Amino acid sequence: MGLMDYLKTQLLEIIQWEDDSRDTISWRFPDNDKEIKRGAQLIVRESQLVQFIYLGQFGDTFGPGKHTLVTDNIPVLSQIKGWKYGFESPFKADVYFVNTRLFTGNKWGTQNPIMLRDADFGIIRARAFGTYDFKVKDVKVFLKEVAGTDHHFRLDEFADVMRSRLVSVFTDALAKAKVPVLDLAARYTELGEALLPILNPLLLQRYGLELGSFVIENVSVPPEVEQAIDKRSSMTAIGNLNDYVKFQMAESLAKGEGGGGIAGMAAQFGIGMQMARDLGATAAPAVAGAPPVMGGAAPPSSFIPSPMSAASPGPTALPTGGSGGGLPELLGPVDAAKVLGVDESDVVAALTDGSLKGKRIGTQWRITRAALEEFLKN
Repeated sequence: MGLMDYLKTQLLEIIQWEDDSRDTISWRFPDNDKEIKRGAQLIVRESQLVQFIYLGQFGDTFGPGKHTLVTDNIPVLSQIKGWKYGFESPFKADVYFVNTRLFTGNKWGTQNPIMLRDADFGIIRARAFGTYDFKVKDVKVFLKEVAGTDHHFRLDEFADVMRSRLVSVFTDALAKAKVPVLDLAARYTELGEALLPILNPLLLQRYGLELGSFVIENVSVPPEVEQAIDKRSSMTAIGNLNDYVKFQMAESLAKGEGGGGIAGMAAQFGIGMQMARDLGATAAPAVAGAPPVMGGAAPPSSFIPSPMSAASPGPTALPTGGSGGGLPELLGPVDAAKVLGVDESDVVAALTDGSLKGKRIGTQWRITRAALEEFLKN
C-alpha cells in the first residue's frame, strides 16, 4: 500500500447519514478517529441539519444539500481554528446530524399533582395528560440543553428527559391562562391551541424545540373534589327542594317505607307538618253567622271579615291582630278574593304581575296578611 492510499484510508471524504429509523433525533457521525480532508463532500438530506463542533465550540451549521468543505463554506470553523489563509491540512471535528422532521403522538402527563389557584375551589391539586407533536428548531440549543454529547439520541430518551420539563412549562402556562377547573373539560381543544403561543417561546428558548400541536386529553382532580362537584350537580338537578322533599316522602309511603325506622319516622313527621301547614293556609276566613269550626269553638275575631254593604260592593275591612303562635297568617287566592270582594282570577292576576306580593309553593299561592294590607294601601 502506497503512502497516498494509506492517507486516503485515514481521511474522510464523504460525510452523510442514511437514516432508516423513525425514532432517532440526533446522531453523531462516527469518524473512527479519522480526519476530514479539504474538499470533502457533506451530504445533508431533507429533514436533516448538520452541526460541526470543534474543541467543544459550535462551528458551522449546514442545511439540506451537497456541500464541499472548503474555507468559504465553513467560515465559523475557519475562525475558531485560526486559519488565516484557508485550510489545506485535514482537521478533526465532531459532526452531528439532527432530525428536524415533526415527531407526532408523543405522550405527556403529570407524575405528581400540580397545584393550581382556582376561582371556584381555591387552591386545588390536579393531574393532566395528553399528547404533543414537536420538532427541533434550534439545533445548537437542542444539542446543548437536551441531547448533550449522546452519540445516538432516541425518542424514548427524549421522553424521559423532557416529561418533567414539559410539565413544568405546561403548569406555568396553565396558571397564566387562569381557566377554571370546571371549564377545562369543555375546552380541552381550545385550551391546547391557546397554550401553544405560550409554550413555544419558552420551549424554543430553553430547549430549541417547537410544538406543532399540544393536546389535553384529560384533567382530573382529587376524589374529594369530584364528590363535591357531583353534589353540586345533584343539587342543580333537583331544582325546587320543597317539591323534591314532597316527592321523596310520597315515594317512601308508596314503597311502604314509612312504617318504621328513622327514615319512616322522618317521612311521617314531614308529611304531618306539611299537612298542618296546608290546612292552616287553606282554611277560609269564617263569615259572620257561620257555624263554629274546630270542634264547636268559635273562630277568633281576627278571622271574621266585616260584612260587605249591599249598596256599595267592595272589599271588606281587613281584620287586625293575629291568632298567636308567632307565624304570619296565610291566605289562599280564594280567601283573599272573599276579603277583597273580587274574583279569584283578579287576585291571581295581581299575584302574577307582582302588584300583590305572594309566595308560590308548588301550584298554590299563599299570601300573608301584611302583604294584603300593603296591597290595599297602594
